[in-house]
Amino acid sequence: MDTTLETFEQDVIAASRNVPVLVDFWAPWCGPCKVLGPLLEKIEREYGGRFKLAKVNFDDSPELAQHFGIRSIPHVIAFVDGRPVDQFVGVLPEGQLRRFIDQLVPDAAETERRAAHALRAQGRTDEALGRLRTALALDPGFDEARLDLIEWLLDDDRFDDARAEAEFLSPRTTQGIDARYNALKTRLDAAAVATELPDTSALEARIANDPGDLEARFDLASQWIAARHYAGALEQLLEIVKRDRSFRDDIGRKTMLSVFDLASGQPHLVSQWRRKLSSALF
Repeated sequence: MDTTLETFEQDVIAASRNVPVLVDFWAPWCGPCKVLGPLLEKIEREYGGRFKLAKVNFDDSPELAQHFGIRSIPHVIAFVDGRPVDQFVGVLPEGQLRRFIDQLVPDAAETERRAAHALRAQGRTDEALGRLRTALALDPGFDEARLDLIEWLLDDDRFDDARAEAEFLSPRTTQGIDARYNALKTRLDAAAVATELPDTSALEARIANDPGDLEARFDLASQWIAARHYAGALEQLLEIVKRDRSFRDDIGRKTMLSVFDLASGQPHLVSQWRRKLSSALF
């Protein structure tokens, strides 16, 4: 497709969040461009949508050429996830050009995962879950896709299904230092115990009667995590940190760190409670 300054944001920046986009800066008077352009178009057809080709006429879009520092054409810039990640100038042999593209193009499982995220952003939740399951059928060890699935199942309050999926995560994720896994495990653990704990009003009454009841505070935090009321959970966890860092092997601080990851979509909240934790520690 041809793109211009007016359509570049949609054609390239937004589109590259789904699949890589190669931007070919060319001009009608450029001899090498007449060699590279058809070759890129042929490969794009062969790859069947695994990447997109956008063409910028150097003469018609001088603003874009200047913005990207284009001084010689043909000049190709690769965009992934909304930003330029690689480039080359001149005509590459076909084999070298294919290797350049192959380094950018996601495999089939990653393509399905990206499609799932695009569908979820459109509110098409069931279709998104289906595409994630397709990604996992293609690559059962694709932990990033499985973590997506666990998170989305938790969002739908499908706790048993989420726990079942967690059993298929690889040891490199469950036994390593993976902040996202640790955050989701905190949420899974909270959901597992929430139904067995006293309700929030009973726990609040226990705390009011004995502010030093750290078990009650942690149970209340677990209830709030299960309900995704992260501010309430952080309040109780910080109080545990202030009162006894050694309580259950520093569980107050460790759980706060996981809640920060769970609440990453609320940056103001996370920033506020990070400052409070830092003040309590130092």
